[in-house]
Amino acid sequence: MSVLSSQVTDYLGRSSWIRKMFEEGAKLKQQHGVDAVCDFSLGNPDLPPPLAVREALCEIAETIEQPFSVGYMHNAGYPEVRARLALEVAVEQDCPVKAGDVIITCGAAGGLNALLRAVLDPGDEVLAPAPFFVEYVFYTQNFGGVFKPVPAKDLTFDLDLDAFEAAITEKTRVVLVNSPNNPTGAIYSREDLEALAALLAKKSAEYGRPIYLLGDEPYRFLAYDGARVPPLLPLYPYSVVVSSFSKNLSLAGARVGYIAVNPHMPEKETLLGGLTLTNRILGFVNAPAIAQKVLLKALGNSVDASVYDARRKAMAEVLTAAGYEYAMPKGAFYFFPKAPGGDDVAFCRTLAENLVLAVPGSGFGRSGYFRLAFCVEEKFIRNSLPGFKKAIAAYK
Repeated sequence: MSVLSSQVTDYLGRSSWIRKMFEEGAKLKQQHGVDAVCDFSLGNPDLPPPLAVREALCEIAETIEQPFSVGYMHNAGYPEVRARLALEVAVEQDCPVKAGDVIITCGAAGGLNALLRAVLDPGDEVLAPAPFFVEYVFYTQNFGGVFKPVPAKDLTFDLDLDAFEAAITEKTRVVLVNSPNNPTGAIYSREDLEALAALLAKKSAEYGRPIYLLGDEPYRFLAYDGARVPPLLPLYPYSVVVSSFSKNLSLAGARVGYIAVNPHMPEKETLLGGLTLTNRILGFVNAPAIAQKVLLKALGNSVDASVYDARRKAMAEVLTAAGYEYAMPKGAFYFFPKAPGGDDVAFCRTLAENLVLAVPGSGFGRSGYFRLAFCVEEKFIRNSLPGFKKAIAAYK
């Protein structure tokens, strides 16, 4: 007698490789000591939040006794937070975003689920370049959708526009792009995004309903070597951006993010009304009040991105010295090297035997590679060189 649905039972049976490796790491640390294990499995930002977050929390504490200071609000979020955030998004997106175009959500994950709930009918398709953040599959299936990965180009992981054209059908409802990308660190070029937008416009006209272009952008602030993340909203009328402050403010546990709808979208108000409703009926009700108040005071601040850049360079030195093939990530805090021997699951086991924890690329829809999260102290990156060398030697 099963106490779970068949779908959730299946999910548990093939649960996230990230969590599996995290649990493996906990065992290894218990056996060998915390400092002996180089754990690159979890993309959990380790830098402390900026000072502005602490100052905001202290100010909020002084007003906590006021009536309704952390009470219910409009489901789209506090008006003053939406207005302040809209100013930031308008600059990032090079688009006249107003307060009414922004909905505050429970992180980017809450925003993605609210959007998919609002636009998907059962059987509708969500396309995304592979590799991809694994939970996109579950978010799509939450609402009866069908997730379809579209392979990106090998090693560079640029968009394969021919593959997208072949994959789009009359059931396609959303094309989801994550740039800078988790797990590869790729940043999709403006030229490729413009070509993708033109393709979606053509297909939308052909099928008689809009295909949404949805950007998931929590790593936008992490772009290296002068790279710029192209704004998505000016490229296509049916575009929506979702993001959070988990990375740039190190507020992953505060669960605060947003949806920004293209201000030029036809029937924009209908979509915004639907998003406000789904934000509520999915059980979020609204984003946490204290997190919104912190955000109002901390917007415009960021963790020191140069720390992540230094770690990126250190990881590149280690991988090069050990003889791995990889593309230098342009953004985010991940490497996605090729797995020696081609079997990423087996190779990650070999790495673990040498006290280095990585996640198989199979967990992100792209076998033959593995992911390394470099949001860890630089000493662990430097100390991992012997383990990387021993693991690759086993395959040579």
